[in-house]
Amino acid sequence: MSPFRVTRTLPEDATGAALRADVLHGLTRTPKTLPPKWFYDAHGSDLFDKITELPEYYPTRAEREILAVRSGRIAAATGARTLVELGSGSSEKTRYLLDALSGLHTYVPVDVSDSALTRAGQALVAERPGLEVHALIADFTTALTLPGTPGPRLVAFLGGTIGNLVPAERAAFLASVRSLLAPGDALLLGTDLVKDESVLVAAYDDAAGVTAEFNKNVLTVVNRELGADFDVDAFTHVALWDPGNEWIEMRLRARAAQTVKIPALDLTVDFAAGEELRTEVSTKFRENGIRRELAAASLELTHWWTDAEGRFALSLSMAR
Repeated sequence: MSPFRVTRTLPEDATGAALRADVLHGLTRTPKTLPPKWFYDAHGSDLFDKITELPEYYPTRAEREILAVRSGRIAAATGARTLVELGSGSSEKTRYLLDALSGLHTYVPVDVSDSALTRAGQALVAERPGLEVHALIADFTTALTLPGTPGPRLVAFLGGTIGNLVPAERAAFLASVRSLLAPGDALLLGTDLVKDESVLVAAYDDAAGVTAEFNKNVLTVVNRELGADFDVDAFTHVALWDPGNEWIEMRLRARAAQTVKIPALDLTVDFAAGEELRTEVSTKFRENGIRRELAAASLELTHWWTDAEGRFALSLSMAR
């Protein structure tokens, strides 16, 4: 059996269909919205890599610090023989876990990008001849069916991506993850933490303007894929802190009144001057809140680790 396999659970046209559905739904409601997953075409992914290296953007460095220090503890606490990573991308930070999990048999990266999975998977089996990699082309926000692999399983959801989900979506997501786990399996969850507003806003509105370009890239994607005529320069990047919801919102603000045509949807969208299109929420968490949300999904938080400055947390919870 090959040490690297790919299973597609998404139909070939699923990405295009999802984009059309999201744009139609988001631009015909009030207020207008677009999901953050559409930032990430090839150019958007390159921009995000640049964001992670910016001095203002601490989450990636903070999470990497925790993994570097605590992966041995994670391995000891879980004894995982299968590691499942949701939204795996390049699998770069995952290498800390792969190195620490001495009894690991199979790595199951899950992502919507066939090319990202193939690049990362082939590199990993070349580096680790004894490791089996079974990649899944799938959308982790929908119901997943995992391949038959030995337990215990550790499901990793890193990067603070859970913060992009609003509370009802988080509850549904955690319940879905719990359905994948047998008693004794575990979830490793990355969460950005509540902190000073100035630090949070700067992380999403950097001085070099990289995040602004990243935010506007969603309009470029809609233009290219759906034939829309957004004038990208007619929108301004906005990042603000919502203290009630304890999340950052990224928005695009129309500089002037304008009309956008989207031929693929036979849709015309009017924007008033100053009207804002929400493109992302990024929730920031507290330990007690995470503990409650995990418990509601029948997951028991057993370990909580932060970086030295207390900016970011990795939590380990067990299926009971």
